[in-house]
Amino acid sequence: MTESKNTKLQHALKVRARAKRKKPAFVRPESWRYDKFAVSWRRPRGLDNKIRRKIKGWPPGPSAGYEGPKSVRGLHPSGYEEVLVHNVDEVVKVNPATQAARIGHTVGKQKRALIIAEARKLNIVVLNAKEVKEAAKEEEAEDADAKGAKGKEAVKKEKAPEKKAKKKVKPKKAEKKKPKEGKKQ
Repeated sequence: MTESKNTKLQHALKVRARAKRKKPAFVRPESWRYDKFAVSWRRPRGLDNKIRRKIKGWPPGPSAGYEGPKSVRGLHPSGYEEVLVHNVDEVVKVNPATQAARIGHTVGKQKRALIIAEARKLNIVVLNAKEVKEAAKEEEAEDADAKGAKGKEAVKKEKAPEKKAKKKVKPKKAEKKKPKEGKKQ
């Protein structure tokens, strides 16, 4: 039974994607004519407005015909329902069969790593975990650099007295004095 439900969901997601490809970009009426009008959609309310009246030759307006299937409305393209998560306690409440976690943008790097670790234990999909993977790679690179730097610092300390003895102090060049400009008469 779950397989047929799953295939129905996948089919509905494909139908929604097909409908989205056909949907035009709805623009505000007369936005192409006047610079003071932004392109973002505003509902036309005028008595003679051509887009409201759906006159041929004018851009289309939004209507119910562009909607996708009701069963997948509001779902992520992967088919999961998105749940916003800010801490580990909220991750535990996510249902891994139907829901996927999205980590809030205000969550820091340390807590984000904890949330992802807990989600992996519970087999929960995290929609924006890619950022943390990059951050983890950066941390590993920094750790490797720090280890390499510690080794280099030890070598520098051993060689430091030798360099100081070799270094010569250069005498400063005499600066030329510029003549002061007098008052012009």
